[in-house]
Amino acid sequence: MATVEDGRLVRLEGDPEHPVTRGFLCSRTTRFPATQNSPARLLSPLLRKGGELVPASWDEAIAFAADRLLAIRGESGPAAVLHYRSGGSLGLLKTVVDRFWEAFGPVSVKRGDICSGAGDAAQMTDFGEEDSHDLFDLLNARHILLWGKNAHVSSVHLLPILKEARRKGARVVLIDPVRHRTSHVADSVILPRPGGDFALAMAAAARLFERGQADPEAASYCDHLDAFRALAASRTAEEWAAEAGVTPAEADLVASALAGRPCATVVGWGLGRRMNGSATVRALDALGAVSGNLGIPGGGVSFYFKRRGAFDTSFLSGASARTLSEPLLGQEILAAREPEIRAVWVTAANPVAMLPDSSTVARAFQSRELVVVVDSFLTDTARRAHVVFPTTTLVEDDDLLGSYGHHWIGASTPVLKRPEGVRSDLEIVQLLARAIDDRTGANGNGIGPAVAGSAADWKRRLLAKVAPLGATLEELEKRPVRNPIAPPILFADRKFPTPSGKVNLVHAVPPSAPDEPGYPFWLFSNSTEHSQSSQWAGAPPALVTVTCHPAAVPGLAEGDLVVLESAIGRLTARLAFDPEQRRDVLLVPKGGHLDAGTSANVLVRARATDDGEGAAYMDCRVRIQWGRS
Repeated sequence: MATVEDGRLVRLEGDPEHPVTRGFLCSRTTRFPATQNSPARLLSPLLRKGGELVPASWDEAIAFAADRLLAIRGESGPAAVLHYRSGGSLGLLKTVVDRFWEAFGPVSVKRGDICSGAGDAAQMTDFGEEDSHDLFDLLNARHILLWGKNAHVSSVHLLPILKEARRKGARVVLIDPVRHRTSHVADSVILPRPGGDFALAMAAAARLFERGQADPEAASYCDHLDAFRALAASRTAEEWAAEAGVTPAEADLVASALAGRPCATVVGWGLGRRMNGSATVRALDALGAVSGNLGIPGGGVSFYFKRRGAFDTSFLSGASARTLSEPLLGQEILAAREPEIRAVWVTAANPVAMLPDSSTVARAFQSRELVVVVDSFLTDTARRAHVVFPTTTLVEDDDLLGSYGHHWIGASTPVLKRPEGVRSDLEIVQLLARAIDDRTGANGNGIGPAVAGSAADWKRRLLAKVAPLGATLEELEKRPVRNPIAPPILFADRKFPTPSGKVNLVHAVPPSAPDEPGYPFWLFSNSTEHSQSSQWAGAPPALVTVTCHPAAVPGLAEGDLVVLESAIGRLTARLAFDPEQRRDVLLVPKGGHLDAGTSANVLVRARATDDGEGAAYMDCRVRIQWGRS
């Protein structure tokens, strides 16, 4: 809910009638008015002239982009154009931009998902479907495993439910190599070594089988049960626990929670951001299955809420000229041949800052003939563009939204009139389509019809599956509506949309990240309560803060300037101490700004996860030195 005074956004609050937000928001969103009212907001298109980005009219900027795109397509084919789209505001109307690029080409697109790719692949492999139990089903749990889940930062609306579940008698166990504020709502906290989660899961599985606490019916709905049991028994529970960096008693605690059905496992996305990330999530899926916690109230292994599940995007074919791996994007753009990637269009993203090995991504963008960025601010990526189109913010947007943390869907309706020089993403591709059709003499048969329609038209089209069930546009503009096709309990019949109809249990030890002698610390670049990647509430800090256990850096004092150094990059930071952290962990804010010298991703190698082509952000090893880089 927005408060507007004299045409200016002054406050954002949660809707007190929303069943999840209950009148409060995360601190990042409550601070959004500072971003909305920032003098750095882009208010007109920018066009590169004489090496500088300068203001231009919409007609001039659209004409330039259309002419260059048509020339490149004519000379090298549509595969020479890459459309890179990420989440941005998460609005569903951004999918119409994908429809434009299918009609123009189809062009090259990214594959994989740097955020959740490993976990997505894990759950699709194991269950044939990826979704979560209803958020409030946690109130039916006797035990809750928060595995790598920092609710204070990534799921703030989970906190009241956890507290209510504890009041009803549930026991909460937090498992995370990083100590954080979510420990305040946990009954027990386990800090495994970084990357030790697979071994901890195996230790718990070994205990379940040793004690006869596995579900006696597991064979009826699980494939590879004998192989999974053999894997768990290939070492003792004590040996697995030692590999995980935990005590046998801590492994026993996890096993006991699973055996004390119903036990809900809530999986954080950081768990998948390792080279063995998909196998690790699969291990948690297997624990939920063999312990009998699938398909029952208060159970489940919840990794992802199917936020697009309510929406009809059947207008997209999924066609592409070729795909480039998202976590390796900088390398793959530079290496692409026959044809080369000559042009990149960026929607809802800041890849130079958000992708691993930011320096290589920056070099890839700087060396293209045409880069077009649609954004509200001059980001690291936009500064490397030839054209920047200013777009609407979340309080000016007309869109539909799902959620990462629950099954309610909603309509975003503009509460502020957008500035005169700003257009929505939908309007931008409609303008571009018109310019291209004019130049190609399409006479009504070109790209324009593929993206024609108002925002309201597209919203109704996207709601085609759920409108007959009550989730109409009119209802969504009045109140939030729970996705009517999302079941409250997944797999209640213990039937799974896998080829066999059963859970596909993991049954092999995954490879771990190779050791890096001379780099003793694991770098965790996590979101914070104040920022999300390169999206900061207010101005970004002049220096990154790196937090560690004081005993990890003998001879250094809090406040010292230090240099973080990985095998591929260096970053100057200011030192802060936290005696509750493990001594082999360093913490810095996620993302940051490359050109300001605050991007942690200059340190992170571009490496893909074992499945799903996620990014192995959490397998970054660094050393720390005194002084400034």
